[in-house]
Amino acid sequence: MSVIARHNFSAGPGALPDCVLRETQAAIGNVPGVGLSILGISHRSKWFCDVVAEAEEHFRVLLNLPKDYHVLFLQGGSTLQFSQIPMTLLRGSLHPAEYLHTGYWSGKSIPEAQREGPVKVLWSGEAGGFRRLPTEAELSFSRHAPYLHYISNETVEGLQFHRLLGHDGVLRVCDMSSDLLSRPVDVTKFGLIYAHAQKNLGPSGVTVVVVHDDIVRRTPDGLPSMLDYRCHTAAHSVYNTPPVFAIYVTMLVARWLRRDIGGLAAMEEINRAKAARLYAAIDASAGFYGGSAPLADRSLMNVVFNLPTAALDREFVREAEAVGLSGLEGHRTRGGIRVSLYNAVTSEGVAELVAFMDDFRARHAARALAAPATAPAENQPAVPAGA
Repeated sequence: MSVIARHNFSAGPGALPDCVLRETQAAIGNVPGVGLSILGISHRSKWFCDVVAEAEEHFRVLLNLPKDYHVLFLQGGSTLQFSQIPMTLLRGSLHPAEYLHTGYWSGKSIPEAQREGPVKVLWSGEAGGFRRLPTEAELSFSRHAPYLHYISNETVEGLQFHRLLGHDGVLRVCDMSSDLLSRPVDVTKFGLIYAHAQKNLGPSGVTVVVVHDDIVRRTPDGLPSMLDYRCHTAAHSVYNTPPVFAIYVTMLVARWLRRDIGGLAAMEEINRAKAARLYAAIDASAGFYGGSAPLADRSLMNVVFNLPTAALDREFVREAEAVGLSGLEGHRTRGGIRVSLYNAVTSEGVAELVAFMDDFRARHAARALAAPATAPAENQPAVPAGA
C-alpha cells in the first residue's frame, strides 16, 4: 500500500501552507462570491483584477516597497529573465555587466547575457565544485558596470549570501527565486529582483519581478512586446492571458505571510530555527552526514549533504519516502541529499526529519566508509547570523 507523503522537502515545487491548500481546493470547485471555478474565471474579470491588486499590495507591504518600484507577475520563470534583463540593460553597453558564477543556476544566466553584450565573470566557484561563495577580498567590482547580477541562494549547492554585494552606484540585479519573502530584504538596494514562484511564493507558472521605475523607463525600443517591461507595467501584469490560478495562489501565500505569520521578520525567525535544528543534526553526526556548506555560506532554504556512500544516499531517500518525508533527493547533477526548508515547511516536519536522521544513522553507521568530518567549534552557531 502506498504511503501519502506528509511533509514536502522538495526543492520545487515546494510546500504550500495548509490553509492555502484548503482555500485553493475550495476555489477549484467554486470561488466564494463568484460561483465559478478558479480554473474558469476570465483574466479580464473584475475579480481577477482585484486578485492582482491584492497580491501586489501584499508584496508592497511585506517588502516595504517605495512607490517607484513596480511589482509584476510574469511568465517564463527565471530562465526568461536571464534573457530579458540583459536585453533591457546590456544592449549597446561599452562596459561589461558583472556576473557571479556561484552554482548551477547562476551558470545558466551567463550565456544568455553574453548574447546581448559584454559580460565579465567576477568570480566562479566551478573549479572547486561550487562548495563555497566568494569572500569580499576575492571580489573587485567596477563602478562602470551597467549592472551586477548574482543569485542570492543557490538551490542545488545549498549556498546563500548573507550580505549585500556590489557598489550602491551600480544597479544590483538579483535572482531571489528560492529566498524571496523568506526574510526581510532592503529592496531599495536593488534595481531589479526576480523570483519564479515554485519555492516560497506559490505554484509554478508565475514569476514575480520587482523593478525600479528607472529601469522600466529606459527599456530600449525594438524589444518584443512580451520582453518589454513597459508593456507589463502599463497592463498591470495582464498584458496577455496570465496564469490566473498561479497568481491567485501566490496572492493567498502573501496574504498568509501577513495575516498568519506576521511579516518577514517573523518568517525569518521561524526559518532560522528550522535550519539550525537540521544543521545541528548534521554537525553532531560525526561525519555520517557530511558535505554541507561552510558556516558563513550555509543556506537557510536548501541544506545539501551526503552520506558515506551513494548506496546509503539512495537507501536514505527510500526509507524517508516510506515514512512520509518526500522530496529529499539531491539535484540530478550533484546527487546526495537536499532538504528544502521553504516557508511552508513546518517546524514539526523538520523535527520528524531530524528524528528519522538520528534513527537512520544509528542503524547504518557501521556501513560508514568515510573518515569523520570536522565538527564546528563548540558554541559556533549552526547557521550564519546574517548580514
